[in-house]
Amino acid sequence: MSRLYSPVCDQLGIEVPIFGFAHCVDTVAAICNAGGYGVYGATRRFPDEIRDELAEIRDKVGDRPFGVDLVLPPGMPEHNSREAIEAEIPEAHKRFVQQLIDKYAVPDASEPGMRTRFIRSTEIEQAQIRAVLDSSVNMFACGIGAPKPVIEEAKALGKTTLALVGSPHHVPRSIAAGVDMLVAQGYDAGAHTGPIGTFSLVPQLVDAAGDLPVLAAGGVATGRHIAAALAMGAQGVWLGTAWLLSEEHQAHLHPVNAKKLMQAGSGDTVITRSESGKTFRQIRTGWSQEWEAEGAPEPLKMPYQDVLVGDLLGAIEEHDIEPLIHSGAGQSVGYFDRIRPVADIMADLVEQAERALEAQARFLR
Repeated sequence: MSRLYSPVCDQLGIEVPIFGFAHCVDTVAAICNAGGYGVYGATRRFPDEIRDELAEIRDKVGDRPFGVDLVLPPGMPEHNSREAIEAEIPEAHKRFVQQLIDKYAVPDASEPGMRTRFIRSTEIEQAQIRAVLDSSVNMFACGIGAPKPVIEEAKALGKTTLALVGSPHHVPRSIAAGVDMLVAQGYDAGAHTGPIGTFSLVPQLVDAAGDLPVLAAGGVATGRHIAAALAMGAQGVWLGTAWLLSEEHQAHLHPVNAKKLMQAGSGDTVITRSESGKTFRQIRTGWSQEWEAEGAPEPLKMPYQDVLVGDLLGAIEEHDIEPLIHSGAGQSVGYFDRIRPVADIMADLVEQAERALEAQARFLR
């Protein structure tokens, strides 16, 4: 049994306080089976897919707990209507995207892209929420937004609830919603991230959260990071980038992305709104550079940016347009340069954390 421990291990029934976020069923299951807490990112999945995939994870992990994460931003349109969104997209933005298509000779996508399969809307969100609440999943995590009625129903069904937070100012709202746990997601993190660095953010959220457990996210890549998170008052860590180069995840990762991730250092990421309209840290590529170039339009708000670029993003990977292929990743990407099984990544994290915690005792007289 591992010596790495925090109170959330007993609270949630896990062996080590390592939470792993992934968009891959096999990766989530492997994290759980290695003693951690896997969380499935289901925001871009249809409700029936969520039902099937959560059932598949349950089959793979047995009684071990696992979670699901949905992004539930306020202000989305009521209905799943692509036509209504397209009608409001400025012509200048459409021309810019067409210029990218022409410049890189991108053929048409054979089907809608991941961001245009459906529209982020109240209609879709309600159906996704229902699929989660009706499942056996143990945790409902909210990546953006934490609607109080959803949190209350999830808790009434015996599910742990969690919100990702990027600023101390957001803590009172999450507490008022009734969540059981918080993730302090620092600037270092991949995907939707805020302006405050992890090292500055975690202690502030721990203080603001009171009795609520806080997990540290953003830049966590080694056992030393885990030890530092625990020293700052967090009760565990939340990792996403760590699993991108796992063996289990490769079926969900374009081979060009795998190569770019292996070659990337911590300074090779950039925060852009060109992906969805929300801040999104990803590997710097031709895609991000085109949107940063002089004369490029400002990205639109979600879900307008989704619709503007969704099919193009799908076509880029479908047709292997190498300069524009990219992946979300945090600054911790600099620590991962080879493909390994999830179990090996977890074992290294735990062993390193135990050594780091032992070494800290040397600094006490």
